[in-house]
Amino acid sequence: MCERWKVFWSTFRKKIKTKSKKDLGYISKFLSFPFPLSLWNHQQSLVINDIKIPIEHTNMTTISPIFITSESLHSILTHHSLIQHFHDSLPSITPLLHTPIRQSYDVSPSSSLLLMPAWSSSPSLPYIGVKLVTSFPQNSTLNLPGIHASYVLFSSTNGQTLASIDATVLTHYRTSCVSGLASKILARDDSKVLVMIGAGALAPHLIKAHLAAKPSLEKVIIWNRTGGKAANLVEKLREECELNERVCFESSENLGEIVKLGDIVSCATNSDRALVEGEKLKVGAHLDLVGSFKETMMECDDEAIKRGKVFVDNEAALIEAGEIVGAIQRGVIEKKDVGFLVDLIKRGEIGRRDSDEITVFKSVGSAVVDLLAAQLVYGTYLKG
Repeated sequence: MCERWKVFWSTFRKKIKTKSKKDLGYISKFLSFPFPLSLWNHQQSLVINDIKIPIEHTNMTTISPIFITSESLHSILTHHSLIQHFHDSLPSITPLLHTPIRQSYDVSPSSSLLLMPAWSSSPSLPYIGVKLVTSFPQNSTLNLPGIHASYVLFSSTNGQTLASIDATVLTHYRTSCVSGLASKILARDDSKVLVMIGAGALAPHLIKAHLAAKPSLEKVIIWNRTGGKAANLVEKLREECELNERVCFESSENLGEIVKLGDIVSCATNSDRALVEGEKLKVGAHLDLVGSFKETMMECDDEAIKRGKVFVDNEAALIEAGEIVGAIQRGVIEKKDVGFLVDLIKRGEIGRRDSDEITVFKSVGSAVVDLLAAQLVYGTYLKG
């Protein structure tokens, strides 16, 4: 194939540069052999020396879908790059996307299947994406994860399957980077201490996202109901971040005391009772709530919501997040008091008004950020 490619390019490079329909049609005769994947861009055009040849000008009607593993994701994504991608894309892309209500099906009395679709026909985002999630809580007895997820990306131009992505890790990245983006906007620029409540699979991603968003952070304190799990995460982070000597990692079993120290307090738990007491938040703190996704769950009390200026990632939080739903029902806040992340970026809405104000950000996730994360992963993968 290499020799044939050399002959092809040597003979027809001048015609390609003209980019006329006649020349493209002529050249298409020679495009019957496979080209390296890196030559295809995310809009299904063949790219040769910065010259784009749309797929319809070739006789190549399909391309093979790619599978992006969790290992590949770690090499493709950084928390910093995804935070920046969300910041740059959310305001302009959100209005272009169709995002139906997520669907949930009971597969058995104890297991379920969730479908979260989104699509756009815009040339700037020509994708259909569906996240498929299975929940099998009983898997713990089999020493298997209870949650498995895949993200399937299609072309909205021709419906072809483009990629299948490990959505468990993708979700960790997208969830943490939404929090990181909110932290970048709402937390104080002189924040020094991050308190992480919870030491599950999402916790290291949240820590890294906040560190990327706020380079001023110098200390991370981790609390978990099981103290040993927090200590193990500290050791893991020390190893992974050994070159970052400016950040100190430690664990604590005294939740009430460390909340008082946090410039940023991030929560990722399945708690059904308030873990963060609002009266203990320090002046100027930023509270990041990630764990709850139904009315019966909550990670902070009403006082935290009352003391803070509240923002959410999308409108679903107003009906799904226990902290927000409960506070509204009890008259602690009104819906009109809650701001949205996209407005902080798009409209320049005022987030933090002064260094003493407490800010609260609650996220429940959305198909919008799923698709944007998949877009960045797929585009970066094709660039090699």
